[in-house]
Amino acid sequence: MFRVLLVALVTAFAVSSCAGSEPPPNPRPRPQAVDVQSFAVLPEATTFAKIEALPRDDDTSPTAGQVLRAKKDVPVYDAVDGRAVAKLPATQLGSPTWVPEVDRRDGWSKVLLPSRPNRSAGWVFTGSDDFERAENDYLVTVDLAAFRMDVTEKGRSIGTWTVGTGSAQHPTPTGRTYVMASIKETVATFSPYVLPLGSHSDSHETFGGGPGTVALHGWPDDTPFGTASSDGCIRVPDDALDLLLTLPLGTVVIVK
Repeated sequence: MFRVLLVALVTAFAVSSCAGSEPPPNPRPRPQAVDVQSFAVLPEATTFAKIEALPRDDDTSPTAGQVLRAKKDVPVYDAVDGRAVAKLPATQLGSPTWVPEVDRRDGWSKVLLPSRPNRSAGWVFTGSDDFERAENDYLVTVDLAAFRMDVTEKGRSIGTWTVGTGSAQHPTPTGRTYVMASIKETVATFSPYVLPLGSHSDSHETFGGGPGTVALHGWPDDTPFGTASSDGCIRVPDDALDLLLTLPLGTVVIVK
């Protein structure tokens, strides 16, 4: 399990420079601004938060590949033209905040978020210059029953590996999540880098001083591969980790 508070944070990689298509002209006016005092007390949608008011993402299919970077802290709404229930910070764990878009409606985007409960999402207004949009052609799929991880680019497989998954007592959460950050490990020696995802253990409220964030990471030997033995994280071989480290932030990860 990834110990957020015990490792040094480093900014890793940026989203692909291949810009995605711009959203269609926005027919909706900008939502009424959240006043400064109200915005200040909104909970931050980070891996450390639990925000029950956020909507859920119940889909498990690949997205259209659009990702958004918040240029500044922005409000997150519970629906289009809805109520502001959180704020999305411009950085997460020392990396720029890139989140996958899972729906788009008239100048609004529904995005995946890294907060508890798992599968949290929210609506942000994108009919302004508060976001940068890009296209991410990569997808990571983890089949827990088969202990298999596949990485594709534009639907074409670029790597398949046998991996280790969460144990029966501490299962890896399923659903659609994403690569949130890249962190160089400076305390433990099990992996040179960890890639925290936007999901959490359902059995650990905390782990090693952190919030129980699930991550992709390496392992010093091959004993966990093909077994369900972790505390919820996905353990991958060295060559798989090497490839994962080249993927853009915001890359969607589907665990099933």
